[in-house]
Amino acid sequence: MKYLKLFTAGTLLVFGFSCNKMTQQGTAQKEQTLKTEKMEKISSKEFTTFKVNDNVELYKVSFKNQYKMDVVGHLFIPKNLDRSRKHPAIIVGHPMGAVKEQSADVYASNMADRGFIALAIDLSFWGESEGEPRNAVLPDVYAEDFSAAVDYLGTRDFVDRNNIGVIGVCGSGSFVVSAAKIDPRMKAIATVSMYDMGSANRNALQHSLTIDQRKQIIAQAAEQRYAEFSGAEVKLTGGTVDKLEANTDPIQREFYDFYRTPRGEFTPKGATKLTTTHPTLSSNTKFMNFYPFEDIETISPRPMLFITGDHAHSKEFSEDAYKRAGQPKELFYVKGAGHVDLYDKTDLIPFEKLATFFKKNLK
Repeated sequence: MKYLKLFTAGTLLVFGFSCNKMTQQGTAQKEQTLKTEKMEKISSKEFTTFKVNDNVELYKVSFKNQYKMDVVGHLFIPKNLDRSRKHPAIIVGHPMGAVKEQSADVYASNMADRGFIALAIDLSFWGESEGEPRNAVLPDVYAEDFSAAVDYLGTRDFVDRNNIGVIGVCGSGSFVVSAAKIDPRMKAIATVSMYDMGSANRNALQHSLTIDQRKQIIAQAAEQRYAEFSGAEVKLTGGTVDKLEANTDPIQREFYDFYRTPRGEFTPKGATKLTTTHPTLSSNTKFMNFYPFEDIETISPRPMLFITGDHAHSKEFSEDAYKRAGQPKELFYVKGAGHVDLYDKTDLIPFEKLATFFKKNLK
């Protein structure tokens, strides 16, 4: 009995020490997390790709994703928002190869004009977010960045964590779908001019890429891995052409008009004008293992809205996702709009449609 009492006392002492240590570790971890979450009020005057009205405040924020990489974003908050109460919020993702200042901020600022808290983020490896090498393709981490944005917003005192929605523009449309399949905290999902980055790389538009052509691309990327492992510079591929030729196809001209002209041109710090939109050759094949629309029906009963231009070369992806998705869902065509038109042309982007969708589903 004496030995039992000593054992019990010792066990309780060790248990107490462990609990105290865990509490200290938890407190230290929380303090460290708060240190890495930065929120700095900035002016929109330095940006030419989007505008912020006087009734909206703009903040630069940063937070960690699950892999301890810094994700940087622009947080738009209506000035008249009562921060003593909790409100719905929306996360916005930029086109593939772009940065938050290109398109995502256009959506976030306009949704803030309509009363929403809105957060536009740079995906990992792009813009101001962390990740090496720059321009690397890692779709699972892209999707993780949206979940990390939910982590961040859902722990703000003025955000209702039960009412967070997402908007994915172009390639981010497929990333938010991928994220929403495994993150039920995303309560309403909208995509605009969506690209299924998996199918686009495996099959090209309208399934015009043959299996042999796909294998050639994969073989080239595999050889580049050897080169880079042996010390060669990282090579970029794809993306927007850097100059127009007589034979430049209409789709590339459409992207050029946005990314290579003052209309949408924005060069992040540490990058050059000609590296934007170009992913790395050796990593781009990871998209070929990316199937965002598989099991998309499991997102139901959370609502999904797919917006595409009726003239968009990419509308096949929104139509495919809509066909596979469960209820409730809606496919909305913007008359007279092409793919890139819905990046920034505020006279064409159906902001009221988006506002109605989120007001209905984020309560």
